[in-house]
Amino acid sequence: MKINVNKRDPVYVQVMRYFKEQIATGQLAPGEEIASRREIANQLKINPNTAQRAYKEMEELGLIFTEGNMPSRITMDETILTDVRKELVLEAVTEFIHSIQSIDVSLEEAVELVKENYNRKRAD
Repeated sequence: MKINVNKRDPVYVQVMRYFKEQIATGQLAPGEEIASRREIANQLKINPNTAQRAYKEMEELGLIFTEGNMPSRITMDETILTDVRKELVLEAVTEFIHSIQSIDVSLEEAVELVKENYNRKRAD
């Protein structure tokens, strides 16, 4: 597990984002067991309370579930899994839009550049 911790966002949010990205890209499958809170804290060298908070938030969002003393697992709810991917894409699109609007790029120009670069990256 590798997370590049930044100073901008709370660490627990970064841990949650890592799991969301792993879910969205299929690196973590529905129902798959994930590391314990203690293991995550040790791997990332973060406070165990921070790992606990990330897991608690993910449970509240329905991203993971924990039954009894069993390890936590990724949700099997397809709606939640689809929403995670949409959320990440929307965040990226929103950030992109903010960036291009600040330099006064037209929608048509932006779309054309995105198409060109997207197709070039896929060909690589």
